[in-house]
Amino acid sequence: MFFNLIIRNSKRNRKENGLFFSSLIVSIVAFYMILSLSHQDVMIFLAQMESDAVNRLMDMIPVFYGLALFILFFLIYYASKFQLKQRKHEFGVYLMLGMRRRRLFAMLLAEDFRNSVISLAIGLPSALLLSELISLITARLVGIGIIHHQICFSLPAVLWTSIGFLLIKLTAFLILSGKISRQEIGSLLVETPDGAKKQLPAFMYAVSILIGISCLTIAYAGAIQGKAWSGIWQMARTVALGTFGTFLLFWGIRFLIEIVVRSGKQDQQLHVFNFRQIQENVIHRSGTLAICSLLILAALCCFGAGVAISRFYEESEQHVLDYTFEDRNNGDDTAAIRQILENHQLDSRFSHLFDMKTGYIRTTEDTEHAFQMEPLLAALHDMPPSQDRHVLLYNLKHETYPHIISLSSYNQLLSAANIPKLTLGPEEAAIYMDHESATYERKKLLDSILQTRPEARLGEKTIHLTGTVQTTNLVTDRSITLSFALILPDEKFEYYTQGEYDVYLNGILTKDETEDTSLLSVISEMNQELNKTGLAYESYLQNMGRQLFYMVAASYITMYLAVIFLIISNTIIGVQFLMSQQKANRRYRTLIRLGAAYSTLCDSAKKQIYWYFGLPIVIAAFSSLFGVRSLLTGILSSRAKSSLSEMMIVSVAMILALCVIEYIYITAVKRSSDRYLLKLMVPEREE
Repeated sequence: MFFNLIIRNSKRNRKENGLFFSSLIVSIVAFYMILSLSHQDVMIFLAQMESDAVNRLMDMIPVFYGLALFILFFLIYYASKFQLKQRKHEFGVYLMLGMRRRRLFAMLLAEDFRNSVISLAIGLPSALLLSELISLITARLVGIGIIHHQICFSLPAVLWTSIGFLLIKLTAFLILSGKISRQEIGSLLVETPDGAKKQLPAFMYAVSILIGISCLTIAYAGAIQGKAWSGIWQMARTVALGTFGTFLLFWGIRFLIEIVVRSGKQDQQLHVFNFRQIQENVIHRSGTLAICSLLILAALCCFGAGVAISRFYEESEQHVLDYTFEDRNNGDDTAAIRQILENHQLDSRFSHLFDMKTGYIRTTEDTEHAFQMEPLLAALHDMPPSQDRHVLLYNLKHETYPHIISLSSYNQLLSAANIPKLTLGPEEAAIYMDHESATYERKKLLDSILQTRPEARLGEKTIHLTGTVQTTNLVTDRSITLSFALILPDEKFEYYTQGEYDVYLNGILTKDETEDTSLLSVISEMNQELNKTGLAYESYLQNMGRQLFYMVAASYITMYLAVIFLIISNTIIGVQFLMSQQKANRRYRTLIRLGAAYSTLCDSAKKQIYWYFGLPIVIAAFSSLFGVRSLLTGILSSRAKSSLSEMMIVSVAMILALCVIEYIYITAVKRSSDRYLLKLMVPEREE
């Protein structure tokens, strides 16, 4: 009988508190995903390429795990407290019927343990499937293929997820069930109303709103301009202003609710009742709503910025070359490298093997005046002022001794990339800049000037700069990063370098090598063969590894934090509303006695839910537009900032997607509210 009671109560609790139960399952999924990160094949591959960065990331995992457990403990404590408060009368009846307090305590503990085990039984398999799905998607995005992907089951992740979850669940419930079991029967059977809070003049709340908005404006302005990222004290000041402003805004927002009540249509059903309920909830819980809004803001910023950054690193690098070889003993000749490849029968595995020639100007020793482009700088100076124009002027005026690149070798690179070849006259040159220096806006500025074919002095001769700025990477892994260089016809290249230049041998694998298997396995296998030759080389794996690391770090970590913050904030808001609705049960019963229909009460509760969720969500969503912009300003490199507008578009799309998830939470709370109101429709017995 006792065990049947535990099973029945456990099942009823899951049904009546589906929002909380679902949140626990999602948190289990998040815990497993972050703890199993080091065992996934994507991270194992990354550890070979970016071991230092991956190790630092792995060192941070316990910190994220511990922080999430700490925050989730308070969520479980608060939500469980609400559940037990709902059942106070039931517990009092058990004691009245003769149940011992120890037995009541054991029953509550057994119910909670059973629900926890069921949560783990659902959450862990779901986490395994989802982590594999994300791992496959990540591998597919960077082109490493999924053929050799192996399913990863991390036993340590399962154990630590189970231990951490059961530990905080047990701790919270031991505290709460102990308090419940020690209460007197009378206090369990009788509800204790909240005390009234003192109301201040409306002027105070209006001033609070204005000060709060001012603090938020100052905080976001400093973050967007980059001032907040200049030091820890500036960052602390910005965070403090933003937090303080949010609390002031929510504390004073009851003033706006009062205005809405007075200006609303009085003929609507329960209009004043609805807004009085909302106003009372805001008065009593403005601080909690402010915290929830900040958590939602953090989730929106993490998710929006994380997805935008991962998308940037997915699309920013153009994969053309697979290998670059260098003869460190004889830098101006690659014949020896070709011979070694041929001796080991590896040359046939490349569809393209071509030289990339780069050097310096050797016709003069005056490095301060070897190259001058005053007409281009003058034209750039006459353009409308902008940050990109300022950066270009500052950088280009110091380019007096640039690298020079052979036109024929660069055209072979363009041909391999399926880009039209460059055509230069005897007295013409093209400008080359890497992606870091040639952002979209800067390239656009220079291209408009190059259309006029400005003159420049190279040594003692006059040349014309023409074409468009070239940015295709010269070698794999960008081991040569040229902020500025000139592409010259071969005759001029030989003349200005005086035959002294460096030559790199670039290689592209044949389609037969990469067509039927993943690029990861092909290059890894090729690396093993090349290691036997003793050649110095760099492969696309270095570039892929760095790119994939940023994608994984941005996607896994930010999504993990976003999920945790969303779970906590939305569950707290939902539980608080349902608790306040339960405390207002006498008011609802009075409305029922006065003739209010069930549909009318449901519509009233729905409006209250929209307002109660809407206040923190709308404020967080609006603030997230500035928050994501501030986050991207602080953490992106100058090259990545060139795509800031595109990233913001992706971020806004992700914020809208999370708002859809918020609507799902609202729907779940509405259903719980409707079920509770349906119970109130049953006439209450008067003893």
